[in-house]
Amino acid sequence: MHQDTFQDIAPAPTRGTTHDIAPAPTRGTTHDVAPAPTRGTSHDIALDPDRGATHDATPAPDRTTAHDIARGPALGGIHVPLVTPFTPAGDVAVAALEALAHEALDAGAVGIVALGTTAESASLDEAERDLVTGVCAGVCRERGALLTVGAGASATRAAEAALVRLARWPEVGAALVTVPPFVRPSAAGVLAHFGRLVEVSPVPLIVYHVPYRTGQRLDAAALAALGSLPGVVGVKYACGGIDQDTVELMGGLPAGFAALAGDDAYLSPMLALGAVGGILASAHLATERFVDLAAAWEAGDVPRARALGHALARLSAAVFAEPNPVVLKGVLHALGRIPSPDVRLPLLPASDAAVGVALTALAELPAPGPGDAGPPTHP
Repeated sequence: MHQDTFQDIAPAPTRGTTHDIAPAPTRGTTHDVAPAPTRGTSHDIALDPDRGATHDATPAPDRTTAHDIARGPALGGIHVPLVTPFTPAGDVAVAALEALAHEALDAGAVGIVALGTTAESASLDEAERDLVTGVCAGVCRERGALLTVGAGASATRAAEAALVRLARWPEVGAALVTVPPFVRPSAAGVLAHFGRLVEVSPVPLIVYHVPYRTGQRLDAAALAALGSLPGVVGVKYACGGIDQDTVELMGGLPAGFAALAGDDAYLSPMLALGAVGGILASAHLATERFVDLAAAWEAGDVPRARALGHALARLSAAVFAEPNPVVLKGVLHALGRIPSPDVRLPLLPASDAAVGVALTALAELPAPGPGDAGPPTHP
């Protein structure tokens, strides 16, 4: 089957801005694609204990930073790292992005993540990254949900700059920051890197530990040291499996340092070990079942959790059969949830076979049972 392609690695000069669609008319909301000029450049991190929302405060130089935060947002539950949907012309599909965010929250996710790996953030230009952040911030403002934004870099100074920019969106409740990729610093260097970042970040940090992307694996002691830094509130743990370091880390997490599953197929065993939730691309699909799985482990319903965990692991394996997020986008397009399955080079669209396998795994998920809680009511 012929796959459509697109060639807009940089937006065409005649297009002007990248947003192509006005917000869905049924929502009746307007989203600040450009940050509101009256917000200044920083905000405090006074977090609502129930929702993890943020509030405006005094601009720099007296701004609060992650280092000063006594308590971070509640991270427990399922967070969906959103894809960046594109129109057939290659622009960011704003209405589809907004709809994906609302759908995840409607199905019980506690928060969304903008500009993660799943968002193809490396292929977005600065204006597009701001656009995506603004759309997600608008949804989370409306819904009272936690917004986490990806903001890491290989160089400490670049990561600092990315974090400081987040002060433009008061709705951002946390930043997802990778262990510095490619440069492979020592564990002491990683600790120094995050030590610098908490001094400038306007929001708490979630360490994104993904060795197969960064080239640097940290042991349990190094991750615990990061978790002891003021302003570091959690880790997205995506090490490709469960090993001795995983068990050691989960058995000795520092106070106030939450573990979130980051490898979708290992959500169930991570929850069994004590993870409070997960940041999971696969949870775009059947979000409520991922929510049910977290609830089952929290309730101690092991038989239900095991059966559902196995089924969701099969779905996750199918979604990640080709480089993320190509299969996921193919499935979302097949379901009519995004206007095209397109990704940006160097990624290529998913094969029809991989999309078909994922759709079958989705269709074969067990129906919710009487013990499943279902999605919570959102405002």
